[in-house]
Amino acid sequence: MLAMVKISMQSVLWLAFFASILFAWWTLYSMSLSMNLDLFGRSITMDSDMGMEMAMGISMSTFGPLFGMWAIMMAAMMMPTMVPTLTSYEDLMTSADGTRAGWFGVILGYISVWMAFAAIITGLQLSLLSYNVVDMMGAATSVWLSVALLLAAGAYQFTNLKEACHGVCHSPMMYFISHWKTGFSGGLRMGLGLGTFCVGCCTLFMALGFVGGVMNFLWMGLATLFMVIEKLPQVGHRVTRPMGAILIIAGVSLAISTY
Repeated sequence: MLAMVKISMQSVLWLAFFASILFAWWTLYSMSLSMNLDLFGRSITMDSDMGMEMAMGISMSTFGPLFGMWAIMMAAMMMPTMVPTLTSYEDLMTSADGTRAGWFGVILGYISVWMAFAAIITGLQLSLLSYNVVDMMGAATSVWLSVALLLAAGAYQFTNLKEACHGVCHSPMMYFISHWKTGFSGGLRMGLGLGTFCVGCCTLFMALGFVGGVMNFLWMGLATLFMVIEKLPQVGHRVTRPMGAILIIAGVSLAISTY
């Protein structure tokens, strides 16, 4: 009976976790509808320019609402990438002295780092907007900025820093073994560490939002899909450099097409 209760509680927690991911994506979709945007982040009002100004002028040019959008987007995009990490921690709940409180601590630490990143990228977007480097949709106003971001993101896939950060994200069990701490506070500390490596691994993929537009949910959805694949135990290490090559080719192709 006790075993059944434990299994049931585990299932409920995982269902709640995945429900939170779906809720985050639904919230973003609802925000797009309230702003009269389609899935590509384009205004669907009769007057496109006026609609963009009215729908986005306030929310995309002030810190609070824009941070809220980025915070929800971070939850929607990064929580799916936590599945291998949380599964690894659960394995240690039976083979070591991991606890469910520690499991929650890992989640909180991980998400906290990404919320901090959301605050930073919010400030960056507002700064770029003030200099008219990006538009109200968060898309680059210059094709050359898009080219630079694609090339930088592609080249980063081949760097030692990317390899080091991805190594931790791809094999969280090794991180847990090397930095093991018990209880909620231990899980929190490990979550903060793992979240920091994850930011190092995925920052430039987030910056690519300025290429397609941060309100382009299909673009950000593709970025999420790749980041999930990149962290899968069996295939993650095989896709990092090919994706880098694809991004570099995309950047070069965009530059050539501009002439």
